[in-house]
Amino acid sequence: MDQLHPIEVRVLGALLEKDIATPEYYPLTLNSLQNACNQKSSRDPVVNYDENTVAQALELLQNKGLVMRISGSGHRVEKFAHRLGEKLNLGRRELAILCVLMLRGAQTVGELRGRTERMHDFADMDEVERVLQSLAEQNLVAPAARGRWIQLFSPPSDAAEPEPASVRSALEDRVATLEREIEDLKRQFDVFRKQFE
Repeated sequence: MDQLHPIEVRVLGALLEKDIATPEYYPLTLNSLQNACNQKSSRDPVVNYDENTVAQALELLQNKGLVMRISGSGHRVEKFAHRLGEKLNLGRRELAILCVLMLRGAQTVGELRGRTERMHDFADMDEVERVLQSLAEQNLVAPAARGRWIQLFSPPSDAAEPEPASVRSALEDRVATLEREIEDLKRQFDVFRKQFE
């Protein structure tokens, strides 16, 4: 596959994320896609693309067969959908990992497992590693410094130490995961307690 510009990678990654994580809001309008690209959380780097920038990236991606425009019956406004899975014959597990790498940059296996949780629930780290190896054989990802992995859709950038925003984002992710686990335990405990009432 041809190399993509980093803006194209962000647009494609945002479409992927919304398709897998929030299918009820997918496909996306240009405005929704712009907002998804410019999100302040779960993004590295944080960007501020204007509508024209996103529209140009969409046009380039359409020309490469990676995005399609949806209009007509049932859609008051033009919407956009990715075709990455079809084009590269990839399943949900592969798309989840690529999505995180496209939106957040270099990631360790553990980070990938945690950050793909809403898109695909990997059984363990070994499953993540198997999918990464499969993607590496297709030249879509590659190992990078410090046990991290990068996507190869755009030229690799310097995978240096994470910026403070990345560290903060990682901590926010971890706190959110722990909060979900605590809520789960509370529900389980309530069910358990009711057995003895």
